Amino acid sequence: MACMTKRVPAAVAFASSIVCVVAMSCGTPRSAVDPSIEFTTIPRAEAGGPAALEPVVGRVKGARPGQRIVVFARSGGVWWVQPFRSRPFTDIGRDATWQNTIHLGTEYAALLVDADYHPPGTAESLPERGGGVSAVTRVSGTGTFAPPVEKTISFSGYDWEVRQMASERHGLNHYDARNAWVDNAGRLHLLLIERDGRWTSADVRMTRSLGYGTYSFDVRDTSQLDPSAAFSMYTWDALGADQNFRELTIDVSRWGDPGSMNGQFVVQPETVPTNILRFAIPAGVMVHSFRWEPGRVSFRTGRRSDGARGSGAVAARMFTAGVPAAGAERVYMTLLYDRTAPKPPSNSVEVVVEKFVFLP
Repeated sequence: MACMTKRVPAAVAFASSIVCVVAMSCGTPRSAVDPSIEFTTIPRAEAGGPAALEPVVGRVKGARPGQRIVVFARSGGVWWVQPFRSRPFTDIGRDATWQNTIHLGTEYAALLVDADYHPPGTAESLPERGGGVSAVTRVSGTGTFAPPVEKTISFSGYDWEVRQMASERHGLNHYDARNAWVDNAGRLHLLLIERDGRWTSADVRMTRSLGYGTYSFDVRDTSQLDPSAAFSMYTWDALGADQNFRELTIDVSRWGDPGSMNGQFVVQPETVPTNILRFAIPAGVMVHSFRWEPGRVSFRTGRRSDGARGSGAVAARMFTAGVPAAGAERVYMTLLYDRTAPKPPSNSVEVVVEKFVFLP
């Protein structure tokens, strides 16, 4: 008996093939789980700073071969890559765990990233998933942290935040809010003093950014500043790592050597010889200033006379190479102990800034 074959219409066969393909796709198991990160050891919450490192541990799910972890700590309103800018990656072990050390902050974050991902050194907000980032996890530090009460002072028509946490500027230095104040005549006082067996420095930063223009500081006699002390007037942008943090600096210091000149103009990085000018600051009230414009900055230090502001130039230099573009920088004034000096200051050090002026 002949076998009868039923003919299937072409349209039905096409539809059946689509159903089959979809069914096969739906039935195929996923090659990897959705990537995720968790912290198993979370450092304590602290104001942050360079002094302390603590362990941080976690595990990852769904990581692909070659992927790594990038850890951040949040301090001073900024996310800082950990443990160092020069070492931003944490390897993932065969058991899918990861561990490293981290500077303290109020919050911590971990990113699962591709092998060719380049993390920012600092960031105002965390990178999001995509563009080489497969997962992001953010946690608060452990324990109960009570941040110090913020102190803001008014000087020369601007508000300035007073630093209270440690920094690594010219070595590890601690700061005390009592070391910065404005007197009844409107003059800013910065104090470097030993308190309870520890030297404490002074630092103030403007609460807003000014951008291009002329920055001018009237400073009382610093010609006899202790060789181990350093007074700096500068711009700084914690988020501007790609432009050397937009740092333009006027320093008053002998950097621990009593026989060296006590003044310098700097366009960072100062490791480039053409980015720095050293000079001698004489006695008397000095007007230190710089005019910042696109592609150039002109520094000047001069004696102040009653007749003309800034007359009698002591030193001047225009820089046109490596000058940063204006961004989110702020103005800082810092008096600290230069930790590279062979010995500490012989006595407390005070610097008085009579006036700050900005002209667009």
